[in-house]
Amino acid sequence: MSRHRRTPLTFAEAFDLPLSIDLRTAARAFGICPATAYKLIRLGRFPCTVLRLGRQYRVPTASMLHALGIEERPIYADGTGDADQCVTPQCECL
Repeated sequence: MSRHRRTPLTFAEAFDLPLSIDLRTAARAFGICPATAYKLIRLGRFPCTVLRLGRQYRVPTASMLHALGIEERPIYADGTGDADQCVTPQCECL
């Protein structure tokens, strides 16, 4: 089996994740290998909530982001630079 280094998730990748992710993706976000992630789960020391669904593990994205110290997602516009297109009602750019 070949070993290769995986790069950690970027902020942009983290904010584009679905509501729950697989354990390999969560391990990548924390900068650890999947084997270490499985070991931490067995020891009850994984840094965020882990759900066991049948034979697989799922990690709620919100729990992972919280454990990483990311409390809020950034506000994005539609990409045109027009402040009238912000996606959150509490946006201060209006």
